[in-house]
Amino acid sequence: MEMALSLPLLLLVLFGAVDFGRAYYLAMEVAGAAHAGAEYGAQNPTDTAGMQTAATSDAPDVPGLTVTTPSYGCECSDGTSFSASCVTTPACTTNVVYRVTVAVSANYKPIIPWTGIASSIKIVDSATMRSGGS
Repeated sequence: MEMALSLPLLLLVLFGAVDFGRAYYLAMEVAGAAHAGAEYGAQNPTDTAGMQTAATSDAPDVPGLTVTTPSYGCECSDGTSFSASCVTTPACTTNVVYRVTVAVSANYKPIIPWTGIASSIKIVDSATMRSGGS
């Protein structure tokens, strides 16, 4: 009798833990993909297609992974001034460095529908890196 009463509760806790683990794993994959894209971009700051490829290649098992168009620009190494796409070089008293940003997202769908939780949750992360410039 006790087993019959406690088994549904234990299964509910088990499924909740599995769902939470899957969501956490997806969040780590999305963060890692953003970091991989930004790391590539720090070495090749104007190659936005390469940044997208690096991010996508880092998480090949994530279905529906989306990498928005990465951005790059030039900024003063002390962070005082920024120029998008390095169209104009910021006037700095310090060195000018590149800054790249890569944003990645994926949709998470729980195994079972939970009351009060959306049927699909968008997980988004971004990474920004700086590298030596001129």
